[in-house]
Amino acid sequence: MPGMSFPDRETVLDFITKNPSLTTKQEIARGLKVKGRERQTLRAILRELESEGVLERTGKRAWAKADTPPPTGVIVFESIDEHGDLIARAVGRDGAFGPAIHYAGYQGKSRGPAPGVGDRGLAKVDETGGEYRAKLIKLFEKGDEETPMTGRFERTPKGGRIVPANRKDKRSLLISESDRNGAEDGDLVTALPKPGKPAGPAFGVVTEVLGRMDDPRAASLLAIHAHNIPVEFPKDVLNEVKTIKPLSCRREDLTGIPLITIDPHDARDHDDAVYAEKLDDGWKVIVAIADVAAYVRPGTALDREAQKRGNSTYFPDRVVPMLPFELSADACSLRELEDRPCMAVEMIFDESGTKRKHRFIRGTMRSAAKLSYEEAQAAIDGKTGGKGDAFLEPVLKPLWGAYEALGQAREHRAPLELDLPERRVEIGEDGNVSAITTKERFDAHRLIEEFMIQANVAAAETLEAQGAPLLYRVHDQPSDAKLAALADFLQTLDMKWPLGERPQTGRFNRLLSETRETDHADVISEVILRSQAQAVYHPENNGHFGLNLAKYAHFTSPIRRYSDLVVHRALISSLKLGEDGLTKEMAASLHDLASHLVDTERRSMAAEREATDRYLALYLSDKVGAEFEGRITGVTPAGLFIRMAGTGADGFAPISKLSDEYWVHDEGSMALIARGSGKRYEMGQIVRVSLEEVTPLQGGLLLEVLSLPRPRKPGQKTPGSRGGRTGPRGKSRGSMSSKPRHKRRKKGGKRG
Repeated sequence: MPGMSFPDRETVLDFITKNPSLTTKQEIARGLKVKGRERQTLRAILRELESEGVLERTGKRAWAKADTPPPTGVIVFESIDEHGDLIARAVGRDGAFGPAIHYAGYQGKSRGPAPGVGDRGLAKVDETGGEYRAKLIKLFEKGDEETPMTGRFERTPKGGRIVPANRKDKRSLLISESDRNGAEDGDLVTALPKPGKPAGPAFGVVTEVLGRMDDPRAASLLAIHAHNIPVEFPKDVLNEVKTIKPLSCRREDLTGIPLITIDPHDARDHDDAVYAEKLDDGWKVIVAIADVAAYVRPGTALDREAQKRGNSTYFPDRVVPMLPFELSADACSLRELEDRPCMAVEMIFDESGTKRKHRFIRGTMRSAAKLSYEEAQAAIDGKTGGKGDAFLEPVLKPLWGAYEALGQAREHRAPLELDLPERRVEIGEDGNVSAITTKERFDAHRLIEEFMIQANVAAAETLEAQGAPLLYRVHDQPSDAKLAALADFLQTLDMKWPLGERPQTGRFNRLLSETRETDHADVISEVILRSQAQAVYHPENNGHFGLNLAKYAHFTSPIRRYSDLVVHRALISSLKLGEDGLTKEMAASLHDLASHLVDTERRSMAAEREATDRYLALYLSDKVGAEFEGRITGVTPAGLFIRMAGTGADGFAPISKLSDEYWVHDEGSMALIARGSGKRYEMGQIVRVSLEEVTPLQGGLLLEVLSLPRPRKPGQKTPGSRGGRTGPRGKSRGSMSSKPRHKRRKKGGKRG
């Protein structure tokens, strides 16, 4: 076209996307046949795309797409996921970038030391089914000497050894008598490796005794220390808290409005309160949030510590808070019948639930009541005699009326309707697990969620309209690779997924609705969940796919999330509500802050999941040999992940114990298929299992599948050597029998 220069941004990006192995400026120029002055244009485009974060510099004159790791490059191992897999990311000039990469061993016949969290190496990276995998070429930077090990100390005649608490940590540390530092047999400890000869045994030194393995609190203690979650507050923070007072500023009096808190029955902090009122042509809703910014001011020791922690971390037996108890459960908590400073948003909706306008208020409120979800729901359902009765007419009925109106707008918006059951580990007075239950979901839960979503949207809209710095909560749409994997799987169920169309939540919801009453309902929910991107914080907006919202921020939980405190400060600055708003320094560093908060959030999620797994293992430790019903929730080349009914505990059944057939991993259909008979164990299948082994230290459950595999599907091709990855043995196991294990046991069977 006349006036268009060559090359242009689209051409360059398209070339890099299609040729990820060509990363240098010279290779890109040669591939695009760029010559002469056009090279200056190319250089400018590459720098512009880098400054915008679209490209990541991987070398002095080399680039890769920021959301795509290069085919060969440096990776850093950052974490271990819920399945025990080592997770890495690509390394650019400015640090790690791009999506999670699963470690898949060494390349070809290469061999070397096992990598651990913190290590770096050169690797080949490929993508299959929406998942990136790395084959290590060389481990050139070992992080073990700086990475502590958490585990159980076992005495030996010459000192002791440490059994790691992490299933994926393959290190083995010997402890000399002089280095055990008081550790006794069965103690939970942290230890640091000592430098030594690479070929000799690894020795370490105990740095801290955490407690005893038989202590009911051990599950949380291990998770806290393994993930370096700060527990104790520094002295300067505690000294600040002793005399802290809220900043004086002009406030609107909301104490006459009967705002109430609705929380879990065991909640210790209350950071949100709600109120609704019927108008002639719609509804007024007020969401009031604890004014944490008035107490936690930029530049203070308290603020530095809150930012470092990023968020509170919740375990079955305790909370590791972002703020000290004096604030989180007292001064900042919206306690019943006590005046509290707040940040509130007043929203006006029409009869159909469409928001007409909103305004933010810095005010003072007094919670009229502290209700649990159960108490609020009981009053609405007409169950008299509870605390909610007194608030039924003046407060609860208007809240439910507004929620019903907002439900119409929500239905039109069509957010992703994944309502997955959530397990709850109940701890008895003795500190042990007393029960594993599934959390009940009431309309009261959904009401509070919907009002919080509306408040979060209002915050994002206001700050964007003001042109103010903002931390968005971004949830990207599913990647093409993950949608292709979803389509491949649905095809095995004789269902179609339209590829090439822009992903829409409504399409996912139709699939969920169409299969809700079928045998495939649970597995389809699970596969849809896995197809979604992870939500992140980012100063640039890319929308929230799951909620189907164009603008979204976190505003409603500043007691437990630093991101929300940042949003409060931005509102204070942009709306001129006080002198304690967002500083210029923090506004300039939002990219780094967003990345840090994503890291702390994922750290907490991993620790919470790890502790829950250990509590479940402890709960089941006296049930070895018992049989359970379960559902296959994961299929890997090494075996099956199975979620047990009742507890929701996840166990693993190794491929080597399924039968004597040769099992092939069929990635597309998410199944293990017997090469000879075509029989299959597949995702979502309900099976009977025996609990063979429990390891509470690692939170591991080893299962044996008792159920027969499903028969070959009509028209199913017999998998061969190219049909997928095989089990741990490289040749046929002889007999093609697939009798269940409780009828035919094999002596000396190797565990996978």
